[in-house]
Amino acid sequence: MSVLVYAENTDGKFKKSVHEVISYAKAVADDLNTSLTAISIGDVASDELNTLGNYGASKVLDVSSEQLKKFINQAYASVIAAAANELDASLVVISNSFSGKGLAPRIAAKLEAGLAAGAVELPNVDGDKLTVKKTAFSGKAFAIVELSSAKKVIALNPNAFEVRETGGSAQVEAFNPEISGNDLATVIQDIVRATDKVTLPDAEIVVSAGRGLKGPENWHIVEELAEVLGAAMACSKPVSDAGWRPHSEHVGQTGIAVSPNLYIAIGISGAIQHLAGVSSSKTIVVINKDPEAPFFKVADYGIVGDAFEVVPKLTAAIKAYKGN
Repeated sequence: MSVLVYAENTDGKFKKSVHEVISYAKAVADDLNTSLTAISIGDVASDELNTLGNYGASKVLDVSSEQLKKFINQAYASVIAAAANELDASLVVISNSFSGKGLAPRIAAKLEAGLAAGAVELPNVDGDKLTVKKTAFSGKAFAIVELSSAKKVIALNPNAFEVRETGGSAQVEAFNPEISGNDLATVIQDIVRATDKVTLPDAEIVVSAGRGLKGPENWHIVEELAEVLGAAMACSKPVSDAGWRPHSEHVGQTGIAVSPNLYIAIGISGAIQHLAGVSSSKTIVVINKDPEAPFFKVADYGIVGDAFEVVPKLTAAIKAYKGN
């Protein structure tokens, strides 16, 4: 028995979330007293693949088929399941990223495995059973689930586990499973990314704003705060619906769910749909002039004040702190 972890790449590079999930899988493999193998699908250079050994993978399966250079949900799930069967892996671990949320249930179905999606802690190991703490009800609660099937799948939330470097090295091997034509029935032709921005799902810090900014012409104060913090930009649904900000920045139950280490909400009242998408954040800071805003009830820190006065002062204070 072994543990298999899927190492998702973006344009041939591994992001911090991959290092997190491999560190997590390595810790689980150690608890199970077994080995950890990573699988990478797509066009990734050998030097990049070798870096996975530094986070605990002893072996890396390299799937570099021309047909799989771009992400294809069904095909990738079949390849990962084939690798799990080849290795007789009892556990498959993936990141609960945008693509991971589509992959995890498909892999579990192919392996007839129990699934814990949205894990936030290391599982408790009891013989062949794993007990996993995961988010539930759109992040508004936690659930404790028991995986007792022969094979298991865990999808780890981004920013839920620290990166651990082991200083090890990995053996890279080519893996070329047979790909069914049915798996390629739907193919992605092109992916366009905003490469100059910090992506919301991967961001450790998110600065978000709502209708309290009064209009898009005032967004520069939020942009300046995000820049000095190295944060990703986000907004509430009414803001994106009004066209003040792009829909790609909309966070919440109907937008992008985020779980950063720090979430700063500026001029957002805190509707339940918005809270559902950000409640997994480790620390929430709310800036609002309305002391009765619902967001204050879930905030770790709150500032009651006018955003046009508070935010520039906060930005200046951070700049001064960094300068020293």
